[in-house]
Amino acid sequence: MLEASLVTLQVFFLTLILSIPLGFIVCFGRMSKNIVIRKVVGFYLLIMRGTPLILQLIFFYFAPSKMFGIAIPRFWAAILAFVLNYAAYFCEIFRSGIESIPVGQKEAATILGFTKVQTFFHISLPQVIKRILPPMGSECMTLVKDTALAQTIGVAEMFRLAQTATTREFSIVPIFVAGIFYLIMNGVVSLCFTRMEKRLSYYD
Repeated sequence: MLEASLVTLQVFFLTLILSIPLGFIVCFGRMSKNIVIRKVVGFYLLIMRGTPLILQLIFFYFAPSKMFGIAIPRFWAAILAFVLNYAAYFCEIFRSGIESIPVGQKEAATILGFTKVQTFFHISLPQVIKRILPPMGSECMTLVKDTALAQTIGVAEMFRLAQTATTREFSIVPIFVAGIFYLIMNGVVSLCFTRMEKRLSYYD
């Protein structure tokens, strides 16, 4: 169970580390003045947010071998699906945060001689981070639970092992233990985001 929990943690942290930067890139594409880029990004968001994650996992595991003859290991196929899926959701969270900043602040910064880059990183970004923390916390807690979907393509994470043990031993104890693990992990995630919100409370 401990080994399987490490796989679950790997899926969680790798998804966050890769999907957050990708979400920012997609966000800027979504807000681009170039209509072609906006349309491409919009189509990507529609696919990722409009289809179930479980289908995306199956697609990214089986499609490369069927279409291109390239076999992707189960674990990395799961990471690819999770990253692309969560980047789409993070993109919309980032976009809503950026667009919530009053235009007057940018105009005032321009008058004071700030460049666009300085305005974004020193004025807009700190406020954006404060505003997106609650929805980001919710998405991270959802990610903890969604890691169980990796078992769909045979990744030996916590839920898959618990399910197998329950079937083999005719006992619900493994499922109960897995549930406690997910609960503890979500408790830690919730605590971390609560503390971050308090540290940024000086913007209130």
